[in-house]
Amino acid sequence: MRFNPRARLDTSQVEVRRGGRGGGGGGLGFPMPSGGGGMKVGGGIGGILVLILILVVSQCMGGGSGLPDLGSAVPRSDSEAVSSSELTECRTGEDANENPDCARLAVVNSIQSFWSGALDGYREADTVMFSDAVQTGCGNASAAVGPFYCPPDEKVYLDTTFFKDMLEGQLGATGGDFAEAYVLAHEYGHHIQNLTGYMGKVRTQQGPESDAVRLELQADCLGGLWANHATRVPDADGNVLIQDLDEQDIAEAINAAQAVGDDRIQKRSGGRVNPDQWTHGSAAARDYWFRVGYTKGDFKACDTFKASDLHLDG
Repeated sequence: MRFNPRARLDTSQVEVRRGGRGGGGGGLGFPMPSGGGGMKVGGGIGGILVLILILVVSQCMGGGSGLPDLGSAVPRSDSEAVSSSELTECRTGEDANENPDCARLAVVNSIQSFWSGALDGYREADTVMFSDAVQTGCGNASAAVGPFYCPPDEKVYLDTTFFKDMLEGQLGATGGDFAEAYVLAHEYGHHIQNLTGYMGKVRTQQGPESDAVRLELQADCLGGLWANHATRVPDADGNVLIQDLDEQDIAEAINAAQAVGDDRIQKRSGGRVNPDQWTHGSAAARDYWFRVGYTKGDFKACDTFKASDLHLDG
């Protein structure tokens, strides 16, 4: 993935919170492998814990319910905390090509620019980069929860150490710039589901064809949908933000999607594969639905709630 050096970045869409203090996550959580053969079931890349979703969804559906009408910063390591002053140095696509935080900002800009044009009544959702812990509209969350979307405050939360420590570390993904872009696009997929009413369809919370799984697979598909259009999405001045994507970029996204499949996580935890506990979908299904969005580029193709076959086995 390469950003257009002439593109202008909008830092207002990303908020930075340094060294927050929080509790154990308030129910939010990434389904992290555990040594005991089980797994912690939560939101993370799935975006939200479904139990919390059902409780708060009535607060989150106001407005914006129209359906889509698709027609140089100093490089820093991911382990270093970001600050607002550093992020304001992310001004151009060239900065995004050199600095990982600027790249994440550019991806957020691209995703929001796409949905602003594709979805009637779209409301922007800020991304909050934090370290250690953060206070959210869904409660306190620690860095251990991974990336998530909080419906009450309509924000995406991201501790960037997730990519190296969890996605590439414990979950064994290959990583890469577009793996990170996939994660952000998936979380913004949850924002779209919030605005369009799909979150209100969730009734069943576990199982291979549960509503929770359908919600997660749809978010993967919406992430792929953005990827289909990504090289044509402009900044505020009309300059394309992402100059080019190649097959390696898409492979990175698919690898990340597969790594967070429920069956892969259960295997890596040392337990047996138990579809009755799934909340996010199999590796094969996450691969499949990302590809549906990417190849078809059509919102209607992403309606997993109407799908009779979720392609859980590929």
